[in-house]
Amino acid sequence: MHFSVEKGKDSSFPFFILKARTAEVRWKTENRCDALNEIVAAPLFCLASCYPLEMSKRDFYEVLGVSRSATKDEVRKAYKKLARKFHPDVKPADPDSEKKFSEITEAYDVLSDEEKRKNYDQFGHSFRGAGSGPSGGNPFEGFGGGGASFDLDDLLGGMFGGGGGKGGSPFGGGRRGQPRAQKGSDVKAEITVPFTVAVEGGDYSLSVQQGSKNERLTVKIPAGIDEGQSIRLAGQGGAGSGGGAAGDLLVTIHIAAHPWFRRDGHNLLVDVPVTPSEAALGAKIDVPTLHEGVVVLSVPPGTSSGAKLRLRGKGVRNPKTGDRGDQFVVLKIVLPKELSDEAQALYQQLADLPSIDPRDGLWA
Repeated sequence: MHFSVEKGKDSSFPFFILKARTAEVRWKTENRCDALNEIVAAPLFCLASCYPLEMSKRDFYEVLGVSRSATKDEVRKAYKKLARKFHPDVKPADPDSEKKFSEITEAYDVLSDEEKRKNYDQFGHSFRGAGSGPSGGNPFEGFGGGGASFDLDDLLGGMFGGGGGKGGSPFGGGRRGQPRAQKGSDVKAEITVPFTVAVEGGDYSLSVQQGSKNERLTVKIPAGIDEGQSIRLAGQGGAGSGGGAAGDLLVTIHIAAHPWFRRDGHNLLVDVPVTPSEAALGAKIDVPTLHEGVVVLSVPPGTSSGAKLRLRGKGVRNPKTGDRGDQFVVLKIVLPKELSDEAQALYQQLADLPSIDPRDGLWA
């Protein structure tokens, strides 16, 4: 027997009409059906308890103890309170705690999501199988839109498990027993890259476990990446189910220390030792850079220990602008551990000369 579905428009609430020749059954979203003529389809709809199918489920608003006009914040507070009360770890001796906690979590998952809540308010517990749009959802979505046709054998097979394997659910559009495609879970990993690779960018090899196999992946490290940032490798996570796509691999980046350089944002700092005479009289000294080798730096006369001299454009590349920061050379005046007699005599002469006390007034 062949039927067609039409969406009714002559009522304050939407309903659907199942037509068979000259007879029809009205399917109303207020969860009851009226047989206008006694046809074979009428018992089918009544057995199905009309739309929706999951009438035994508690109302999600009732589960969380909130009103239908509750705000998102009120929903969240109610969930947290109930989750703390019924968490299986809190009540391990209560055999129903896990079921209650699962019910609370499901309710919160729906009511905390604006789109899911909108569909739930319209279609109830069958909202996952119902379409949505400006004119409401069609419970026969799997068989097409308004005016679509379907075969009664498909309806019977989908709802009662028969139909020789071709039975589909009139409420979800899929075949009974066919798993829904789900994306695989995301997988997290951590790697430590060399200091130079983090500053200049480059490739880094990563070993990951893919099922029973150990696979090596290449991670492209962008120049200027910071400590603790993550890189997403699409499709390299857990395997999907039911034909769903694989999840992603989230790689957290740690940066190894450098023997000379350290970072301050997009600037580099390096400590360079100088002698007392170089600091007092001035000098030209060799200074290392990260990507240009050794350069010559002029130390002005009278430079104190700890002074910072700037080398412009020799720092870390900014990944957003492409510009480099600066390198700062921190001067450290270094004395030999042992002085010759001649050196001691010269330092004594310097001590005898009139000079300014660098600590004068410092502790006043």
